Amino acid sequence: MFRRSANSRFVPPINQDQEKNNYSSTKETHLDPKYEMCDWLKNIDPKIIELIENEIMDHGQEVHWEDIAGLEFAKATIQEIVIWPMLRPCTMRDLNFRDIFTGLRGPPKGLLLFGPPGTGKTLIVFREKRVKKPKYGKNKPKYGKNEPKYGKNQPECGKNEHKYGKNDPYLVRMNLNMVGEGEKMVRALFGVARVHQPAVIFIDEIDSLLTRRSDGEHESSRRIKTEFLVQLDGTTCSNNDRILVVGATNRPQELDEAARRRLVKRLYIPLPEGCARQQIVENLMNNHAHQLTSSDYDLIREKTNGFSGADMANLCREAALGPIRIIRDIRSINANEVRPINIGDFENALKQIRPSVSINDLQVYVDWNRLYGCGTSVT
Repeated sequence: MFRRSANSRFVPPINQDQEKNNYSSTKETHLDPKYEMCDWLKNIDPKIIELIENEIMDHGQEVHWEDIAGLEFAKATIQEIVIWPMLRPCTMRDLNFRDIFTGLRGPPKGLLLFGPPGTGKTLIVFREKRVKKPKYGKNKPKYGKNEPKYGKNQPECGKNEHKYGKNDPYLVRMNLNMVGEGEKMVRALFGVARVHQPAVIFIDEIDSLLTRRSDGEHESSRRIKTEFLVQLDGTTCSNNDRILVVGATNRPQELDEAARRRLVKRLYIPLPEGCARQQIVENLMNNHAHQLTSSDYDLIREKTNGFSGADMANLCREAALGPIRIIRDIRSINANEVRPINIGDFENALKQIRPSVSINDLQVYVDWNRLYGCGTSVT
């Protein structure tokens, strides 16, 4: 029995009868033979493995590099540590084949994307889904035997286009804080990832899972955190495992030091610069009738300093409603009769939409990046 401190959170006890009922049909669960043969999944309740599989969701959203404005350094790094090694897969059967991405050139097993909210951290991961898509832990992906799987539309990787598998990788949202089962969920998560490797485990808001350990922390939370770090160490120590753990956070300063050390590549995803903000507006306006000129785009870029990508999307959404608000009979008007969006709509929208990130918050990210980040530009 654990003694609760004043700052710890109360966790309701588990009804033993209910727990037995939840897993009473374990013997009736028939797992894929590939799971039964995996040493990493031994002693893991088949129901937990099945739960992970059942929570996998196929996301059909297609994201291209050109859809992500700016962030050239982050894109280049993703290409370097994720896409390039996956274009040259080296499986267990190929241990006698010495590939170029081995030894010191081997890709890191941990990647952290940090920065203010609304800057495209999750969007980058969804772009990776086409070269590796994923989300595990809170989100998980799944890949083919020797290569990542993608959707119907193949991704563009530059001049040397690579053809991927037929099936798109999947995303799963899991609750790793299940009382009494969190540690098993973590082990099952990494075990299933090993079965499907190459795989990417994506944890959104990773600070909520791997926050700094404290004296007032509940024991179950501490055990989950410790198990996750142990499993992450396991992938780091093995040269054969092709698993990448990607975390995204708006609060990097709250990460546990041990987690920070294991997430070797730490990329700062800053607010978009002027050119990137203009590209966001242009991309969003492509699907709507508008009368914006080059000088109008320049004006919007100048007046949106400090806006995040999400702020720019909200601005465009507000401006797009401008022509609708002047319609008297919304029920009978034809869509072709709605006037195009103009710069006046954006000027009115700028009176309603403000930057969501403060200067003080930005300085926190800049300082943390200076101490622990990998830089923001390529020279």
